[in-house]
Amino acid sequence: MQFVDYVKIYVKAGDGGRGCVSFRREKYVPRGGPDGGDGGKGGDVIIKASSDLHTLLDYRYKKIYKAERGEHGKGSNMTGRDGEDLIIKVPVGTVIKNMETNKIIADLDEEGKSIVIAKGGRGGLGNAHFATSTNQAPRYAQPGQKGEELWIILELKLLADVGLIGLPNAGKSTLISVISSAKPKIADYPFTTLTPVLGVVKYGDHQSFVVADIPGLIEGAHRGTGLGHQFLRHVERTSLLLHLVDVSDFIDSDPVENFEKIQKELELYNPSLIKKPLAVAGTKIDLAHKANRLNKLREYCEKKAIDFFAISAVKQEGIDKLLNYLSERVNKK
Repeated sequence: MQFVDYVKIYVKAGDGGRGCVSFRREKYVPRGGPDGGDGGKGGDVIIKASSDLHTLLDYRYKKIYKAERGEHGKGSNMTGRDGEDLIIKVPVGTVIKNMETNKIIADLDEEGKSIVIAKGGRGGLGNAHFATSTNQAPRYAQPGQKGEELWIILELKLLADVGLIGLPNAGKSTLISVISSAKPKIADYPFTTLTPVLGVVKYGDHQSFVVADIPGLIEGAHRGTGLGHQFLRHVERTSLLLHLVDVSDFIDSDPVENFEKIQKELELYNPSLIKKPLAVAGTKIDLAHKANRLNKLREYCEKKAIDFFAISAVKQEGIDKLLNYLSERVNKK
């Protein structure tokens, strides 16, 4: 299934039905008074979080959503039927924004959480409401109110305990495939995951936790370069960030510089991200025969008081120690 985490849609609540102008017409009631009923209320547009959904794909192709209007009032004081509410289901973790102002309207971060995003219009009053001693036969009724309408942005932010970040080909997909049942695409050439991947990890007697493989970030990501903003938003939800840095002999660039590049992108996108709990894993140590790159990164992390792990997901080296650490950190939050 294609992963879509950002869409714009138009929502329109139902208009209220208009009130009715009517008079009693019965054989034995020669002077029947007004009996026009009220119009029904328009249906609301409700957005509700559901764990059955994992993408906003459906809303990429259908952009307009309208609730049912209320029925008009009828004679004999009959009120029109209320319009049916329209319920739009979205994945848990969806943020709703006003497209015009870009302000957050709601954050549906729990199963079943919902919001009335557009209220239906009130039904108009029938002429029976306007009869007075001086106007016993009013020939007017109220129109129904218009339902609310607006363009909104639906923005999905994955809910995960641990977020795996790093440059493309740092080993994030391999790691998540080893520690969980998630099966992202993995290749032995420079390649970046194109969609976030969630995996559930259960280690020993610890409580299970969710890990998100965030697609590889590159320099300029905060400006939208590469996949940029498309995936940086998912980092905001995580409780702990695990920064993976390739220390193998096949990478020419400096591991410390690579680490600092991504940290800078996080800070430029949202300064609060660099305040999140962070650990670093030097990856592919089975291919780091010279060890100088690994040692340089380790010493840097020790100096910065950052928890550091040397791992090889392919060879299962250092994985138990890392999982024990992650399990304990997540369960302490």
